[in-house]
Amino acid sequence: MPIARYGVLIGRPLHGVPGRGTNAHYQVHVVDRTTEYRIAVNVKSQLAPSEVEYLVDDDFRHPITEMFRHHEPGFFLLGSMPASGALDYIRGNLFDRTRMRPLPVNLPGPDDDLNDQVDRVIQAAIAEEDAFVCAFGQRWGPEDGVRDKIFGFLPGNGIHDIHMNQGNSGQFVNDDGVWQDGGLLVYFPSVDRWTAVFLKFQSQSWHTDDVHGHTIPTPVPVPEVPPGPGPGPGPGPGPVGPGEPDLRIRIIAALVNPRGNDQGAETVTLLNVTDTDQPLMGWSIANRNKAKAPIAGVIKAGATATFDLPVDVPLSNDGGLITLLDASGLKVHGVSYTKAQVARQGWSVVF
Repeated sequence: MPIARYGVLIGRPLHGVPGRGTNAHYQVHVVDRTTEYRIAVNVKSQLAPSEVEYLVDDDFRHPITEMFRHHEPGFFLLGSMPASGALDYIRGNLFDRTRMRPLPVNLPGPDDDLNDQVDRVIQAAIAEEDAFVCAFGQRWGPEDGVRDKIFGFLPGNGIHDIHMNQGNSGQFVNDDGVWQDGGLLVYFPSVDRWTAVFLKFQSQSWHTDDVHGHTIPTPVPVPEVPPGPGPGPGPGPGPVGPGEPDLRIRIIAALVNPRGNDQGAETVTLLNVTDTDQPLMGWSIANRNKAKAPIAGVIKAGATATFDLPVDVPLSNDGGLITLLDASGLKVHGVSYTKAQVARQGWSVVF
């Protein structure tokens, strides 16, 4: 069954403590106006391999941020569905998965392990008076009469599972669910900038069913796709593996706000990045509400193709998602855009 009491904790960070030991968590002491909490962030996996995959995006732009920019502090339950404010690493088009890479929990030297990466973000938020953290995950507590084991406040209270919560294996399969992924979004008002921290265990799958979030085996071998540029120090992330459909075709642009009447004038442009022609029979383009526009034809190797969207698959001018699905319904690529990016009529947004 999905994780219980999924939601978002919004508050001011006060302290950060790096994770240690076999079940390491980076710990964050947070307060809303009246209540103290602890955020427990996994920085080491219990299943092999132990290195957690991560992405820190220091200029995170996504329509979800508008829901929390002026939100009151505290903990709030979120429905496991689109547009509720919940995170979904696969369906929410939050980031390019090839930018994630595994990192050990502790290494000698500065800024070279996962503790350091999370600590850099938290310490920056602590240093700015008006910055706040939005932590997505599973609530625990309040634990009446029990002090927090890290920071000592009373009662113990907090949020954990600050990582992907679908496509699990082994004993954690029962935690699978859609629109219930964890993560950190940190807002810095002085520069009007969001930083995002996304975490995933290497044992988790990038392809899951839309009902239970269980792993979907990828049935048809496809060419390996090279990675995008890797963030941070060290080598970049590994490529999308053989058998996975991702990124053969990429969404490179969309006309979301055409001049005049939007209906029937919106377009999406695709690029075939492979060295072979790609048939599109049975493929579709989906909007934020999962409405799908069937597409067909063939995109030649290295070529682009632009598709008109029907009126029943509109792209919102207030920000949204665009997802490309193959004939099996598996995600090939996905992008997001904000209201600001599509404010200029007649101009395409480039991804």
